[in-house]
Amino acid sequence: MSQEHQYETHLSWTGNKGTGTSNYRAYDRHYDIIIEGKTTLPGSSDPAFRGDPTRHNPEDLLLASISSCHMLWYLHLCSINKIIVLDYQDTSTATMIMNADGSGQFSTATLNPVITISEDSNKEKAIQLHHEANKLCFIARSVNFPIHHKPQIKIGA
Repeated sequence: MSQEHQYETHLSWTGNKGTGTSNYRAYDRHYDIIIEGKTTLPGSSDPAFRGDPTRHNPEDLLLASISSCHMLWYLHLCSINKIIVLDYQDTSTATMIMNADGSGQFSTATLNPVITISEDSNKEKAIQLHHEANKLCFIARSVNFPIHHKPQIKIGA
């Protein structure tokens, strides 16, 4: 049975310094992502594209979406496979390739999760579940570039 889930965000450009986009340097790349009932997320372009380095940029948010979606599926799969996750940390990376015309696209992403599991959990199964999580992750299934996984499993008390 197929289901649909709808999402809505509001984007508000906040970078008009008084003369709008009268020239390339006349405006800031600032914006707010507004989702009803949630904290407003301040955004900008990447600093390489005249953005504010203290604000979230679309590239960071895409990578964070991939990482968090994978984690949520992974935790779910662990819970139904009797693997007790005690801690999950991921430092993910991605590469974007720029084209001569100024466009660009992501070419790859790599998730590097470090997961601590309980002593009585199956370490091999914990590693294997990353492949399954990638197959189920909504975001990973929606992008057109490979997502690699380099998990490390630690045994905790």
